[in-house]
Formats: sequence, structure tokens, C-alpha cells
Amino acid sequence: MKNRKFDSALRNERIDRSASKEKKICRFKKSGIKYIDYKNPDFLYQFINDSGKILPRRITGTSQKYQKKVTQAIKRARHLALLPFSSDSFK
Repeated sequence: MKNRKFDSALRNERIDRSASKEKKICRFKKSGIKYIDYKNPDFLYQFINDSGKILPRRITGTSQKYQKKVTQAIKRARHLALLPFSSDSFK
């Protein structure tokens, strides 16, 4: 109980950091895009990291509805060899 001032200072710092983060807006809702084309690999590369994994919603800022559509489009493009499965092609 000696460090009450210290604890409250840390708590305030955490609150300040979380308040300063901007809320990410889904780019598909903003642009009015309803269909995500799996035949457009240049667009889908934005949702894949350097190791070839699909980026999560918390990083891309897409809504759950469109994240599922992006994931499905990436998987279709991989199956048709429009996108690579592994990270060897990214190097």
C-alpha cells in the first residue's frame, strides 16, 4: 500500500496511451466496396505480411464481415496460384 501514488500514475499513463490511439475505420465500408475480387493479387498483398500470413483485423482495421471476405479471397487466390502459400516468393 506504500506505492499508491506510483500505482495511480501508471494507471493514468495507461489510460492516456489508450485514449491517444485512433480508431481504425474499415476501408471497405468507407469506400463502399461490396465485393473483394480474388483475381486482384496486387490489392490482396496489402493484407499479407512478409512471411505470407494473413494480417489480423486489429492490424488492418477491417470489420469482421470484410475480414472474412478478405480471408476467403486470399485463400482462393492461393489455391489458383495467384498468391504464394509460403514466404519464399516475398524475398
